[in-house]
Amino acid sequence: MEFELLRAPPERQHIDRYGPGSFLVSGVRFSGSILVFAERCAPWPVRGMGEVDAAALEPVLRAEPAIDLLLLGTGATFRPPPAAVREALRGAGIALEPMPTAAACRTFNLLLAEERRVAAALIALPGRS
Repeated sequence: MEFELLRAPPERQHIDRYGPGSFLVSGVRFSGSILVFAERCAPWPVRGMGEVDAAALEPVLRAEPAIDLLLLGTGATFRPPPAAVREALRGAGIALEPMPTAAACRTFNLLLAEERRVAAALIALPGRS
């Protein structure tokens, strides 16, 4: 699905498109799950919510510059994160908003355009691109 919301400044990442098994971020295609920060995007070796733990979110916990909010894209449907994940993020002063991946993609672009200190951990939608 392709969409356009408010545009982030050109030096910032923005999610152009998402679909089964892949994302297009600032013109670069990524297969599988990803971590998106304002300044960069990287593959994330998580295939489902069962693999989301504090260790998987370590890049978020030690992000520089620090973030205030993590959008957790939980896949095609909403799945609550484990309590240990919520606690680890809370301990680092990071608010957590879990939601389906499609909603997290749209929300990331909107919050980034508002110059919020946000990151997104996005589990790829099922299927292959």
